[in-house]
Amino acid sequence: MSGAVQRDAAALRDAWLGRALRALPADRPAAEAAISGLYRLAGLDPPRFHWVPSPLAAFETVPPGMRLRPDGPHVFDGSAARALATSVFKLRLDLDEAVREHCSSLAGLFRQQVQGSLARSVRGTLGMAARAAHDSKGAAATWYERLCVSWFAYHDVMRRVAGVPFTSEQVRALDLWEAALTSAGWWWPHEDVCVVSERPVAVSTEPAGDDGEVRLHAPDGPAIRYADGWDVHVWHGTPVPPWVIADPSPERIDREVNVEIRRCAIERLGWPAYIEGAGLRLVGAAPDPGNPGSELRLYDMRPDTRVLLAVNGSVERDGTRRRYGLTVPGAIGDPVAAAAWTYGLSAEQYSLLARRT
Repeated sequence: MSGAVQRDAAALRDAWLGRALRALPADRPAAEAAISGLYRLAGLDPPRFHWVPSPLAAFETVPPGMRLRPDGPHVFDGSAARALATSVFKLRLDLDEAVREHCSSLAGLFRQQVQGSLARSVRGTLGMAARAAHDSKGAAATWYERLCVSWFAYHDVMRRVAGVPFTSEQVRALDLWEAALTSAGWWWPHEDVCVVSERPVAVSTEPAGDDGEVRLHAPDGPAIRYADGWDVHVWHGTPVPPWVIADPSPERIDREVNVEIRRCAIERLGWPAYIEGAGLRLVGAAPDPGNPGSELRLYDMRPDTRVLLAVNGSVERDGTRRRYGLTVPGAIGDPVAAAAWTYGLSAEQYSLLARRT
């Protein structure tokens, strides 16, 4: 396989990710026509449409003519969703059969390079907004996977790059799914009505990795925001409360019980500012033998606990090396021994590392 084929596949993958993350108003006529067509393919009558400004609004409002379900979120109706899920599952099986018949040699590579990469990117961006709007478990989580462009992009690459021929019926179904996946935000099917969310008005991501994957990140505001004001704050892919971005302080950080949120808040504030504001006492400092050119600094943090401040051995997506802190037992007084402890090594063993990650 030539490098040009892989580059073409990566270019299509990136184009699909760009379409998925567009912060533009929905094309409501196109979305309604496509979803109605998918209902017909699933053997259902076309629904009424109830548009909402955000995923959160979808869970907080009840469409006219519907009653709130006592057993779960009213925006997810099992019978309609199951019919649509069965329809797209059969379509994907048929498409995969065509791939096996005509170009099975590229299927594994493009599953990973295109479908896997896109699935992780969408899960870490728009999917994060869906999870923030409600506790997406069971069938609802499966439904979001159906609305991820990753499976469609994979078959699009197999058709356009690998030359796999699909039937006219399959292409027609793909055209409907393309419009349904790219004309609006998330949508939730009922038998009589379909709840459809607008797209976000702003999406902030950090630079993509070598694998093309992106994740939400915004250092000075919401990472994803909708027209009704609902938003989600994210620090390098980790969802956080707004205060972590807007007003981190040593006092708030020390009160936070979630370790990941504490870590993000400290990074947002900056370790020097946190150390000074929290009044941490320096126990010792030493060159890092596992990361030449960097320094290890050990501080008293709280009773029986110390924090080791180190520099990441790997370069971040923006080209910098992240400074991070690791808690270690309070009985450790040597920074090198503290670093070794985090790896389950002795200080002597750690000193022999060529470079840690």
